[in-house]
Amino acid sequence: MTSRTPIVSLRAVAALFLDRQHLRRPRSRPFSAARLARFVADAGGLQLDSINVIDRAHYLTVWSRFGPYDKQMLDDLIYRRRAFFEYWAHAACVVPTAHFPSWRRAMLDYHTRSRGWARWLKKNRKTLTTVEEAIRQGGPLGSADFVHRRPRGEPGWWNWKPTTHALDYLWMSGRTLVASRRHFQKRFDLAERVMPEALRLEPLSAEDFRRWHLRRSLHAMGAATEMDLRMYLSFPRVGAAERRRWLAQMLDSGEVREVEVERPAHMSAARWYALSEDLPALTAASGRRTASEGTTLLAPFDSFLWHRERAHRLFGFSYTIEVYTPGHKRTHGYYTLPILHDGQLIGRVDPKVHRTERRLEVKWVHFERWFARGAEPPAASWGRLDRDAAVAGLAGALRSLAEFAEADTITLGQVGPSALRALLARQLAGRAGG
Repeated sequence: MTSRTPIVSLRAVAALFLDRQHLRRPRSRPFSAARLARFVADAGGLQLDSINVIDRAHYLTVWSRFGPYDKQMLDDLIYRRRAFFEYWAHAACVVPTAHFPSWRRAMLDYHTRSRGWARWLKKNRKTLTTVEEAIRQGGPLGSADFVHRRPRGEPGWWNWKPTTHALDYLWMSGRTLVASRRHFQKRFDLAERVMPEALRLEPLSAEDFRRWHLRRSLHAMGAATEMDLRMYLSFPRVGAAERRRWLAQMLDSGEVREVEVERPAHMSAARWYALSEDLPALTAASGRRTASEGTTLLAPFDSFLWHRERAHRLFGFSYTIEVYTPGHKRTHGYYTLPILHDGQLIGRVDPKVHRTERRLEVKWVHFERWFARGAEPPAASWGRLDRDAAVAGLAGALRSLAEFAEADTITLGQVGPSALRALLARQLAGRAGG
């Protein structure tokens, strides 16, 4: 192994991260099955979430890259063509079917790694068998299929909790897979009926899965600290000592290199790692004049934001998902979408779709202070941004979002600072810069 530690700039790490998240030129290329497959493979997963203020998180994340597209095409790729399947990667995610042999190892080892199940299984083995047999006989089935009144004369309700836990265990251990969704509710069927060809593939060994898991995380981020690796593909959960053993083995083999990242004085020191094969990409990224080109909005559960402290470290952007915060304690809004313009996070919007009115309400726009002042970004920087061009880019992104959400009109609420409201309003009223 080469003893000299490569030195890379913070700009290089940020730029390569944008590349791997397919945000180099957001909304510039139309949706296709091949492009989607490359994005989900590079990112490691496409997170699912039930909140539907604008649309479900996975639909929004795909819009952020490709602009308006037919959501039925995405559903068909997942649930009909089986190009992807649902599993737990960072959280509940859509992951490539090409990665099935790797995730199959996590499924097979689920009962040994997730020891909290032992007591539940001992107490509820009959329930597990009953649920699995019900799926075998009548699948696909969802949680709602196990919630009903008992026969007449028998008091009470079926206790839904054991059956819901049984469904979760069967899925996470790979005995069932998500066959479809109805009103966003998962419907499970036996794995051999959902993906018979994939099940015939040999699963990775435990050792090969560890290497693969680290490689996928490093690839998705370009370069990462130990905390980044813990927080990105966060399943299966791995202790710090175990992760360091994996890293040490890959460092010894030369597959991974430690890199020194130049940092501003206010950033705390940390050890950074990258795949050896990614060192040329980091070098090339350091010479770029801009991190990315274009404007888009990011869903709260976008893989770019899976580790929000990383977003702060690379882009100087502090972000909190406030959907779980009481209304009177929220700072920026219920479901805020960060604004990415030319590779910088310049603010956030708090939007809501009123479907019966076919209207996109932009309740609040909060620009970052450095952007509003015309200063340079506080972390990785490619210089000052053209403020008028950035506001025009935001207007174009909002019009694109309205089109995707099938909203005919956009109403603009408050903007901070208020001096930028008139400029944004004029841009929204025009048709240029979409």
